[in-house]
Amino acid sequence: MLVFEADRPSDSPYVERVWRCHSEDGGSFVSIAECRSELVIARHRGRVTVTLRGPETRATRLSYPPDAEWLGIRLKPGAFLPSRPTGALVDGGVTLPEAMRASFWLDGSAWQVPDYENADTFAAWLVRAGLLVIDPAVPASLRGEPTDASPRTVQRRFLRATGVTRGAARQIERARYAALLLKGGDSIADATHGAGYFDQAHLTRSLKRLIGQTPAELRGAGSEQLSFLYKTEPFAAP
Repeated sequence: MLVFEADRPSDSPYVERVWRCHSEDGGSFVSIAECRSELVIARHRGRVTVTLRGPETRATRLSYPPDAEWLGIRLKPGAFLPSRPTGALVDGGVTLPEAMRASFWLDGSAWQVPDYENADTFAAWLVRAGLLVIDPAVPASLRGEPTDASPRTVQRRFLRATGVTRGAARQIERARYAALLLKGGDSIADATHGAGYFDQAHLTRSLKRLIGQTPAELRGAGSEQLSFLYKTEPFAAP
């Protein structure tokens, strides 16, 4: 199984959260939908792999090897690497070339692989080099705040920065929130109301597609292991 050792919010305006985990044996888990991109560093049998993962628009099953370690740097909505278009990373990712030991290539330069403690500093280095940016229209839109740009322009900027539409991002975050409620012990009826679904059938369809499990499965003691799921709130309504 996967053991999530630690996670923390980030002080960086570009990074939402940093997490780390390890595997005790080989197995599989359900990778749930996510509207954010993240940098994932994997260590297995002496090899270090750095992968930039894009948003996930559906739940998928992934396998993992035994005795491996992972570090995740989850970017805030709207944060992205301009040289790696987010749209091309949707439901996938790109593994960055390995440089010397414990370093990798990004845009022609070798970068030291970050760790749990210096992830925020690493993000700051990328920002100073112009390799990590954030479009302020995205967080403003998700908070329901007005912008000077037209709705069509905001939607275009949102899609460019995140790889998904604002509507899709709201659906994903609502499903993640409902999953948290159910795993926290809420009844299906309470989760339906609390997450803003029309009815239980609407909740079930959304969770099956985005979380990979039904409401009853999420509430069950034997529910399948999910990818990292931390406490969040749904984005503001339009």
